[in-house]
Amino acid sequence: MTLDERQPLLHHETDNRATKPPSEPPPPPDPDNPQTWQHTYKLLLVLLLALMAFTVTFTCISLVPLSPSIIASLDTLSGTPSTTYASILLITIWELGEAAGPLLIAPLSEVYGRAPVFHAANALFVLSTAAAALSRSTGFLVLMRFITGVSVASNVLNPAVIGDLFKPEERGRAMSLVMLTPLMGGAIGPAVAGAVAQGMGWRAVLWMSVGLAVVVEGLFLVLFRETYLPAILRNRLQVERSEGKVDEGDYEDAGGLEELKVRPKSLIWQSIKRPATIFAGSFVLQIMSLYGAVMFSFFYIVSTTLPGILQDRYGFPPALVGSSFLSFSIGSLLGILVNNTLLDKIYLRLTPPNSPHSIPENRLPLTILGAFTLPLTIILYGFSASLHLPYPIVLLAVLLMGFTIMLGLVPMMSYIVDAFGVYSASALTAVLITRCLMSTVLPLAVAPLEQRWGYGWGMTVLAGLGLGLAPVPWVVMRCGGRWRQGCEFSKG
Repeated sequence: MTLDERQPLLHHETDNRATKPPSEPPPPPDPDNPQTWQHTYKLLLVLLLALMAFTVTFTCISLVPLSPSIIASLDTLSGTPSTTYASILLITIWELGEAAGPLLIAPLSEVYGRAPVFHAANALFVLSTAAAALSRSTGFLVLMRFITGVSVASNVLNPAVIGDLFKPEERGRAMSLVMLTPLMGGAIGPAVAGAVAQGMGWRAVLWMSVGLAVVVEGLFLVLFRETYLPAILRNRLQVERSEGKVDEGDYEDAGGLEELKVRPKSLIWQSIKRPATIFAGSFVLQIMSLYGAVMFSFFYIVSTTLPGILQDRYGFPPALVGSSFLSFSIGSLLGILVNNTLLDKIYLRLTPPNSPHSIPENRLPLTILGAFTLPLTIILYGFSASLHLPYPIVLLAVLLMGFTIMLGLVPMMSYIVDAFGVYSASALTAVLITRCLMSTVLPLAVAPLEQRWGYGWGMTVLAGLGLGLAPVPWVVMRCGGRWRQGCEFSKG
């Protein structure tokens, strides 16, 4: 049976009674269609998504400048020394959790809807972060950081919710906003953490994250409405049935509500397999996922190397090291602003007037620019540290890296949403899993490269990897439309 996220697991092909399937979009005046909701409310939901994304990145990155001292503290407390990679693993294990989480989060959101999955994931996020704050050993802390990463719903659901709320030509600015706030969290987190940890200890930083996450989930409970149209319509049909307002024969079996009650495990398992099915069936998704994974991993390479460079080579104290991450966020903010200003304009300029179909590849010009300039910033970062150039040059390289990463990532995510349409949540899951695995593994290669060749040539090797993948978005822009027609998940 063909997989369809509009009726992802719940469609009975043998039932021919359907006269108005609940998974088909209602007419525009229908208040249940999220794309017809008031613009003010949709903007409020985008801000709510952005706040959760900020909280996630704040919690993840706030421990970066503190990781060596945290490991030393827990080793003293437990009496067991940790490995030399423990301080890096404490940061990157989060990404491994984020790779595992979408395997459940995205499919469950397609079976039960976005809202219940958000609430469950946010609750687990709060509990695991609180447990991390109570850790008494490195192993337990790393485990809790992994579970916290698993519970992150915003990475995979935020772009999907934006796809639920906005038409393709309206998504660029909303996508830019939800990509911006994590960068703010990545800047504010280390700066605040360095100052708080000096006075109150590293555990206080995690308790701050717990408090922030509790506030965000409270806002979700009050403000967030279901945005996934198939779930909305199935719920509406269920209410109409209970009130006797609809004849069973007028609808297909509620998008499969009865089947969901009978065999939920098999339905969820089939949904879990969908990202792998889509990934295996789309060459475009495969190469764009690989490109995006390598590009994003440089964020973690900077996060795990910058503290050591500034402390060991320039004598920065921990609080000042945390503040130095502002340079990455400033560059990222500039990249977001460029995307916010140009992404939709470029898309509309390149799309022929009155075109009956959207052309997702028209999202990619900025990604192409970012792809070819990012390797240059990586080389500058490595040699400015290796040659002990003035620290403002190091921070300038970090700023430029943030700019080029965002220049490439934001349009790429918009492209995936547009290209895969109703399959976007599963496609984004495949992208995120690839990204998270790469972000866990690639930073571990930095230490051996630095020990053998120094930061300059070590970073040049990594830049070569980025340069080798730089043509990918250019090739996809030229050939992606034709390639997509060969995949049942991205036709149209």
